Amino acid sequence: MGSGRTALFNWAFTRRAGGRVVLRIEDTDEERSTQESEQAIYDGLAWLGIDWDEGPFRQSERRPRYEAAIEALLAKDRAYRCVCTTEQIEERRQATIAAGRKWTYDGRCRDRALGPGCGRHTVRLRMPAQGKLAWNDLVYGESGQQASEIGDMIIRRSDGAPLYNLAVVVDDLAMGISHVIRGADHHSNTPFQLALYQALDQQPPIFAHLPLIVGPSGKKLSKRRDPVSVQDYRAKGYLAPAMLNWLARIGWSHGDQEVFSKGEILALFDLEKVHRSAAQADAGKLAWLNQHYLKTLPRPELLAALLPFLAAEAGRESIETTPELETLVDLLRERSKTLVEMAQLARFLVTDQIVYEAKAAQKHLTKACEPLLVDLHQRLAALADWSEPALERVFEEVRAHHGDLAMGKVAQPVRVAVTGGAVSPPIFETLAVLGKPRAVGRIAEAIHFARHG
Repeated sequence: MGSGRTALFNWAFTRRAGGRVVLRIEDTDEERSTQESEQAIYDGLAWLGIDWDEGPFRQSERRPRYEAAIEALLAKDRAYRCVCTTEQIEERRQATIAAGRKWTYDGRCRDRALGPGCGRHTVRLRMPAQGKLAWNDLVYGESGQQASEIGDMIIRRSDGAPLYNLAVVVDDLAMGISHVIRGADHHSNTPFQLALYQALDQQPPIFAHLPLIVGPSGKKLSKRRDPVSVQDYRAKGYLAPAMLNWLARIGWSHGDQEVFSKGEILALFDLEKVHRSAAQADAGKLAWLNQHYLKTLPRPELLAALLPFLAAEAGRESIETTPELETLVDLLRERSKTLVEMAQLARFLVTDQIVYEAKAAQKHLTKACEPLLVDLHQRLAALADWSEPALERVFEEVRAHHGDLAMGKVAQPVRVAVTGGAVSPPIFETLAVLGKPRAVGRIAEAIHFARHG
């Protein structure tokens, strides 16, 4: 979700500025970078409607560029080889902390002038001895850190792999990146990256760091506790326009406006209105937005989004659009919070197997309801005009015949009979959409159930 919001802010900012969006897969961490995780990025961006102009570029395929940059730094003595082992460094780190001092690499190999034949080694950037590595962040304002507080950090591991900080700097320069908009968890990486730009004799891009997303409790989102993946929300039946709108409003505002179309986000987004404080992900607001888009989305778009959920609900490979389904979808807009819920409510139309909800059947398909259902079945079976007005007249006749019953006493048993549940659009619209043969047949099955259980 955080990556989705970051992508959205980059995309909206760049589109408004007339720039070009570059998609870069930063996969220097081989253990965490898989084909599945990369595909999830493409799928999530495609679902949200976020496109790009250049790429995708994979850092795993650009290693020669990083090697060349490291060798150039070594040749200019702006980096050096270090043969300190992990165990040696840890021992010295613990001793430093025990003495009450803050640890940075102590420069043991800084002036040893080790050559390529020194054995297994890392490469460290030679940091400035003094001075502040500062920048004007477009969200957080004046930012920076003293170079002496950072220490000579590693830019190439002992196995020869370049580190993330080196790779992104080299790529930013090679790709002509003007602005880097990323999460606040990278704020602390920026001073060291600025030192790398300086060492490479290049100007850095402009940085903007986005506040972290937190849950309602104010705690950072946890994969174990919170839904944090865009795909999670998609699977739960949220619409892409609602998700895009929600992500845009997490940490950014434009007056009191809550609902933003994709076009409005592109036209209005600016970094000046991005808040510095942690941004709360309000699930209730997403639910509200999703209902708004379920009500207002053009029918073809809504149907296209719904059909896969409806097919899964009905246990079928695919569902064809019919006039009856189009009508039902419009009837369900006001009664559904997600596509999953809409599919559940529409299932009765696309399947021949009705499974009664236990509580609904226990309450409404009883022996006491049997005479009512029998009367309705006979009258509906004889009905020639299967229209909503004609259906309403039949129900009125049955109500009067059985002691002027309330409409709910008649409608609910029929609703359970034809849909399996106690919730549906108004009963006359439901019966009209379902059609006479299936409606009459299902009422007959309900009579059998009420009689025999």
